[in-house]
Amino acid sequence: MASVQLSATGMVVAKKALPSFDGLRLSPSALGVSSSVGVSGVGLHKRCFRGIVVKAATVVAPKYTTVKPLGDRVLVKIKSSEEKTMGGILLPSTAQTKPQGGEVVAIGEGRTIGKNKVEISVQTGAEVVYSKYAGTELEFNGSSHLILKEDDIVGVLETDDVKDLKPLNDRVLIKVAEVEEKTAGGLLLTEATKEKPSIGTVIAVGPGPLDEEGNRKPLTLTPGSTVLYSKYAGSEFKSADGTDYIALRISDVMAVLS
Repeated sequence: MASVQLSATGMVVAKKALPSFDGLRLSPSALGVSSSVGVSGVGLHKRCFRGIVVKAATVVAPKYTTVKPLGDRVLVKIKSSEEKTMGGILLPSTAQTKPQGGEVVAIGEGRTIGKNKVEISVQTGAEVVYSKYAGTELEFNGSSHLILKEDDIVGVLETDDVKDLKPLNDRVLIKVAEVEEKTAGGLLLTEATKEKPSIGTVIAVGPGPLDEEGNRKPLTLTPGSTVLYSKYAGSEFKSADGTDYIALRISDVMAVLS
């Protein structure tokens, strides 16, 4: 195979056909050469590399005017990310948290379990909270939406405060115990050394999971119980007054404390 000479450095490299990167934009620096370096017999030109636009969400073409979820799926219009803190400080895009709530705008027909037809338990117009990484995002009618399974919905917000969340299925809402500010010896703890608690008080419980025949199995936990739960389970929330809450599945509750 013939070799060619790099005019800028005098280095000898093997000459071979550069692959065609359809849909990939590479700068000359990414190839290890500057934009001014020429190769004998081979022209490196920016026009060789076509650009690609990567979007985080599927875009529904304007000609489609409706999206109808199937089965036990739900279409949720996502709430916009907070662009400012409560103190009015503008947040950069990297610091804006992904929203976990939105409005139900369409629902599927439900599903059949055993001999029973089970309908979707949430209605259109309901404000819901869903699991952080659930579903598929799509841009529709100029807004961000999420299509997800009903089981990925954590609960229904009956007010603007998460403390009033109504859990769905086998989930429970727990008010997290406050973090200890001092050690047993009286030493003041810094934020970095405070241990995240895994203890809290049950605030509300869901109607229970579905059995093999599509009937609800009520949960054994009751509001007011103090429980120990898995440390990294569930979805965490902060209420308007700064209190920490967590919504998790009953299977992530390890023990009742008394």
